[in-house]
Order: sequence, then structure tokens, then C-alpha cells
Amino acid sequence: MGRAFEYRRAAKEKRWDKMSKVFPKLSKAITVAAKEGGSDPEMNFKLRAAIQNAKAENMPKDNIDSAIKRASDKELKDYIEQTFEGKGPHGVLVILETATDNVIRTTANVKSYFNKAEGSLVASGSLEYMFQRKAVFHIEKEGLNYEEIELFLIDHGLEEIEVQENEIVIYGDYTSYGNINKGLSELDIKPTKSLLKRIPTSPINFSEEQLNEIEKMLDKMEDDEDVQYVFTNIN
Repeated sequence: MGRAFEYRRAAKEKRWDKMSKVFPKLSKAITVAAKEGGSDPEMNFKLRAAIQNAKAENMPKDNIDSAIKRASDKELKDYIEQTFEGKGPHGVLVILETATDNVIRTTANVKSYFNKAEGSLVASGSLEYMFQRKAVFHIEKEGLNYEEIELFLIDHGLEEIEVQENEIVIYGDYTSYGNINKGLSELDIKPTKSLLKRIPTSPINFSEEQLNEIEKMLDKMEDDEDVQYVFTNIN
């Protein structure tokens, strides 16, 4: 009984720890999208995607609504979206996408994460050719015919469809994000999650020992509230 209680408590603490890190990032993504393109998700596909991703992480509706309303606050500082590129331990390549109200602070923090791991920032655009930017959509598999979906979405920019155990993952060029999203709406399919990803063109396998060192750096980056997404060339 005691062990079971401790296990449940540990699991609960782990969930709360994850929420405390993920929810602020999701809120910021929603606020940035609403401030940039308006508060109507039907007219703002970036906001619609941010809301989908928040729901996928079980973010409460009140939190989502508050994040949208925050965008209309005249006293709210403007968020600047900035991308950082660098090399970490054992030559791992890293691209960070950030949203910040203080570029100087964020730049200093990101630089310190690389430096402390014996890595370094590189010039913007240096690693772009090592990654492909893709629009990625996750949809529930149950009751769907993936072949029909594939045929329909080819004209909307679909490049690849991956059928997994419980879901279907759709890939297209990042410029096709809006068209694929529109196609899914026409099929009356709501993605459980959608995002723009940077997928490495030549992913690399690292040893367990190397991964442990790399992940220490990545954990610090992901804990930073200004960092929205972290992409690597880890296979």
C-alpha cells in the first residue's frame, strides 16, 4: 500500500512537472499567434494549430481562452520569434525556435547552454540545408480510410502518409501547411496535433554515453520558457 501510494504520488508529481513546463510555452504560442493573425482560429491557421497542440497536451479550455485574450492586452510586450543554430557535444546539430520579449536575455541564455556543453552557436542559416522543414499533422486512425485521405490530400500538398498503431501522420512541405489543413477540414477531420517541424536530412546515431551528455544540454534548453521548439539531427 505504501509503495503504491508513493508510485501514484511520484507519477502525479511528474505530470505536474511536465505541465508546469509545457503549459507556459503553449500559452505563449497561442498568444503570439492571436496577436499576429487575430483571435478567430477559423481565420488564423497558426492560432488553430496552437490550440490543437494545447488540447493534445490536455491544457484546460480556460487557459486557452486566457492566452487568446492576453493578445489584446495593450500593455503586453511584443514577442519576437527568433531562430538559433548551434553545435553541441559530439557534433550534434541543434536548431532552436524561440519567442521572446527580450532578445538580449534569450540570446545570452541560449549561448550559455551551448558553451557549458562545450558547443557553440553558429551563424544563422548555417544549418538550414541539414534539415527539411515539414508540415506535420497527427490524426486519429479509428474509422478512417488512409488511402482515401492520401488520394484526396495529394492535391493539397501531401508528400507522405505514415500509418501507425493508433494514429495517422501526414507530411508535406512547410509551405503546404495551410492547404493540407484546409483539405482536412473539407474531409471533416480535426488533427489532434499539427506543427511545423525541422527534420534532419542525415540523422546520426550516437552512443548511449554520448546521448546522455547531449540530453543534459537539451533538457536545459527545453526548460527555458523562451524556447518553443528544439530540433536536432539525432536519429
